[in-house]
Amino acid sequence: MLLANTSIGQNIGEVRPLEEVLIIIQQQHDIRFNYDPEVIREITCVVPDRLSSLEQVIAWLEKETGLLVNRLSDNFVSIRPGFSRVCGYLKDTGTNEPVAFATIQAGDKSTVADENGYFEIQQPTSDTVIVHHLSYLERKLSLTNAIKDCPVILMDPNQQILPEIVLSDYLITGVNKLNNGSYKIDFDEFTILPGLTDSDVLQSIQAFPGILSVNETVSNINIRGGSHDQNLILWDGIKMYQSGHFFGLISMYHPQITQNVTLRKNGTPTRSSDGVSGTIEMNTDQKLNRQLSGNAGITFTDVNGFVDIPTGKSSSMQVAARKSISDLIKTPTYAEYFDRISQNTEIESDSGTLVNSNVNFDFLDGSVRWLFNPSARDKIRLNLIYTKNELVFNENALIDSQQVSRESSLDQTSIGGGIHYQRIWSERHKTTANVYESDYKLKAINVDILQNQRFLQENKVSETGAGLISDYDLNNRLHWQNGYQFFETKVTNLDDVDNPVYRKLEGAVIRAHAVFSELSWASENRQTNISLGGRLNYLEKFEKLIPEPRFILNHWLSDNWNLELLAEYKHQYTSQVINFQTDFLGIEKRRWQLSDNDTIPIITGKQISMGVSFSENGWLVNNVVFYKNVDGISSQSQGFQNQFEFVKSSGSYIARGVDLLVRKQFSFLNGWLSYSFLDSQYTFEEFEDSAFPSNFDITHSVSLGITYNRSPLLLSAGLNWHTGKPTTRPQSVTSNDQINYQSPNSDRLDDYLRLDLSAIYQIKKNNANRAEFGFSIWNLLDRDNPISNFYSLDQQDEPREVVQHSLGFTPNMLVRFYF
Repeated sequence: MLLANTSIGQNIGEVRPLEEVLIIIQQQHDIRFNYDPEVIREITCVVPDRLSSLEQVIAWLEKETGLLVNRLSDNFVSIRPGFSRVCGYLKDTGTNEPVAFATIQAGDKSTVADENGYFEIQQPTSDTVIVHHLSYLERKLSLTNAIKDCPVILMDPNQQILPEIVLSDYLITGVNKLNNGSYKIDFDEFTILPGLTDSDVLQSIQAFPGILSVNETVSNINIRGGSHDQNLILWDGIKMYQSGHFFGLISMYHPQITQNVTLRKNGTPTRSSDGVSGTIEMNTDQKLNRQLSGNAGITFTDVNGFVDIPTGKSSSMQVAARKSISDLIKTPTYAEYFDRISQNTEIESDSGTLVNSNVNFDFLDGSVRWLFNPSARDKIRLNLIYTKNELVFNENALIDSQQVSRESSLDQTSIGGGIHYQRIWSERHKTTANVYESDYKLKAINVDILQNQRFLQENKVSETGAGLISDYDLNNRLHWQNGYQFFETKVTNLDDVDNPVYRKLEGAVIRAHAVFSELSWASENRQTNISLGGRLNYLEKFEKLIPEPRFILNHWLSDNWNLELLAEYKHQYTSQVINFQTDFLGIEKRRWQLSDNDTIPIITGKQISMGVSFSENGWLVNNVVFYKNVDGISSQSQGFQNQFEFVKSSGSYIARGVDLLVRKQFSFLNGWLSYSFLDSQYTFEEFEDSAFPSNFDITHSVSLGITYNRSPLLLSAGLNWHTGKPTTRPQSVTSNDQINYQSPNSDRLDDYLRLDLSAIYQIKKNNANRAEFGFSIWNLLDRDNPISNFYSLDQQDEPREVVQHSLGFTPNMLVRFYF
């Protein structure tokens, strides 16, 4: 209302109702007040001395009453409700997680939300609160009693910056497909997969169509016909050169500290290079923890634990560790794993005069993370990881009537460390800087008592990486990312024999620089998302520039139909090769090497894929066709064990195929069928047969699975079948005792078939305190699947087939307690 000029006595210092005081001020300054009578009805104050100016009047009223007083014109002043403070808790609309480090503004006063999403502003100078965050849409809130009482304020993600889910529960709960072409596994939501009791990171991704391991290991994952060294593996931004324990049978990444995994078969963002076949990016939890939490568990292979420790208001520390239990007890799982890795190796090379004994295997890993937020706009993350595999055994022989024993061993170690710093400059702009060091070492000592010889082999990789990335929102629909990266990679290989003395040490270093830029655009209704960018790499040693364009398109054709188009160009200058099948005791035969841009070319890959998805009423159908061309591969990196085993040459392969997934969800049941068709063909111009099927050409692959999820019980069963691995059969034996082979990869091993089961029972006291008891069986039917073979001459100079078989019936168990 407008207050009229009614004459009232002016007894200075007397306590009067505010309405009467306003009339006095109006008479003194010839102004009019506009307000709601209900706002001032219960307010009283003293009659002031005459104030000299309107500005003093406004300041005095706000101080005495706590109301918001605004000058509208020369003689009109508005009075609205005011508060001594404004507060609230910001949370994500979808996940209900706190939204930290948002900027909150009320008039000329502002603050930044803490790591719990809480904010508070004392004496706000406006009745409108504006909330800004780089990753969320802007919120404008009117000052009300609800805001005064510190409510939860939900924030909608800026979906252009945070890729949205287009296909949820892709296989099971916790596995989603995003609109940037990637797949994401969130282990906080993850339920259960057949044959696994624990959330093994690299075993889990093999459930996706188009991804399998021809020898069922995590150290030989084949993505759309590529070899394992063509996969970029990152742990918290650190490039890793080792992937498995038990020399490849289980993942070496602790499942309790790894929060999520992003898998890309195509459509790599410009900030990543390397890995011409695919990218496996593991990330840990980025949130500060305010309460002590953790867990401890035991399986048939190891004991493990994880703890998240608050270390102050702005920091916390995470520690995870795992160690094998083989030095205490030899479980059925350990026995089956050991038999699998020792097939056709030095461990099994007993003869009449030579016996191996005291075989011991051990593995361990540890991870430490320090999370520190020095201010509301700054984040620092320090990450460390250490893993080790060790195999030791004695070789025994009777020489000159004396028992002689000498030790052989194999050590595989990885150490990685990185520091990550993020600065939020404004609600639209942030920068991220990171530096890491990654070291890998494979060392084998192979003794030959009969020849009185010791053979030492080492393969070392040392890589330093650094980068700076800028993310900027041009508007709510257009995001621009730019950056620079530097890598220095050093690889050394040592072969050392003591009798006769022979030593060969080779080393090489490559330094690479890269700049990249990527624009991401979303339509107003978020139905169309496009990313277009490029990366320019410069290799100092070869003075070589390598441009890499990238493209991503995702479009909703309707509420149920989705279209995706991905294209990329990538390169890599590291690869794994096998010089001899007996290297490193014949267990881990591969060694890393660097390109020399001549006999060992730089590997380049081009790929395009198109996918169509349909989802409705619990049904999901996703079909993708792809074409991939990879050039510059070394014949030694492909694992030939035929006429090309000792031939050094470079070539290429073309892979084309289809990845299909059909999934149906019921109330407590989830079932899926995945099918992959692959046609992968080598071209090696220097070979007599220049074109032939790839060693990883698994033409047909089918996976059937079903899960039951109704607390407290989780059940899962799955069937895996695929056509046999290509092989080359012998044709005849030459006069100089050499095997003549048929056309390369003209035959196949028997088909692979495996049935797996898993079960987990949960006991919950509350969300923090609970227990899990699990049991799994890998290869329930105990089927003897051949996974590789080669030929050698027997005593009659006839070809003899040596076959390596898959894991047999392999049980496992899990007991885990959370606190």
